[in-house]
Amino acid sequence: MAELWEKHIHDKIKELERYLLKKYKEEHPQKEIDYAEYEKEFKRRFRNAMKEMPFLIEKATINLKFYRGRGDKPSLKIDQRVRLLLISQLAGKSNRMMAYMTELFSVITGINKSYKTIERLYSDKEVELALFNLWILLLNKKNVKDIDSCGDATGFGLFISKHYSSYVQKLKDKSKEQNTNEKKSFVYKFSLMDLKTKMYICSGTSLISERKAFDKAMQMLRETGIKIKSIRLDRYYSNPCYVDLFPNTKVFIIPKKNCKLGHGIHWYETMKLFVEDTTKYLEEYFQRNNSESGWASDKKMFGWQVRQKREDRIDTALFCRDIWHNLLRL
Repeated sequence: MAELWEKHIHDKIKELERYLLKKYKEEHPQKEIDYAEYEKEFKRRFRNAMKEMPFLIEKATINLKFYRGRGDKPSLKIDQRVRLLLISQLAGKSNRMMAYMTELFSVITGINKSYKTIERLYSDKEVELALFNLWILLLNKKNVKDIDSCGDATGFGLFISKHYSSYVQKLKDKSKEQNTNEKKSFVYKFSLMDLKTKMYICSGTSLISERKAFDKAMQMLRETGIKIKSIRLDRYYSNPCYVDLFPNTKVFIIPKKNCKLGHGIHWYETMKLFVEDTTKYLEEYFQRNNSESGWASDKKMFGWQVRQKREDRIDTALFCRDIWHNLLRL
């Protein structure tokens, strides 16, 4: 194709909706899960994560020095606080129940604290810094630098009476943003995944909208210094403004019905690739399913609810879950 016109894109989208998408899914059926093998593999990864975690936490905290003014000093060392917080999320218990559990394990861990102490860990700035160090160490250990990626967002309930997926089904795109005057029912979370290692490389959360969660994830991505060779995003991000955020990256999105040209060379080249070799383009795009699989396994492990109520503590809780996700893929 010598030159691309808007008509070419619109015609290809119609073909996609009529038969191309159905044909592609028939030719690329989803593999059935061997649950016995899955459980065996999960057990292996979990044992490895528990073996590696103490050494990685020590490495993430050993050189941290903090200036403190007058006042009470923390009763736990920084590595103990990080370990207690991560175990708290893994256990999936309330802070009060987790405090009872620390009594049970205090003989082994030497840690025995109240539920209020555990809750304060979620807003401890020193712990936050140590967790980010741990995050970078995990990515470096798997040599995550120049990557092919996929990204997606999901939601976690703040009340047990509302389930995010059913709420999304009912309200569709309206669920992408919550009314700022209402008490929030969900927290939105966006994570970007490395396709090779299946590790998350950045994430962001928001009580307002999926876009704000995405923006926070992009800010974190810049802090990691990781380069993105290619990225796959769903139709929510099928706008030139999102494609322009990745000027030196191959972007795979399914364009919307009313998409237009005239938004720069990167958008033009992305649309041209979609039109000229749609089958190969879809093969790349549908690797985005790895993000959905990641969310499914995370929610199976941790549940779909967040117990914290303050925004900073919600963010820390979900970040701890992402750290566990990466630990399990070492």
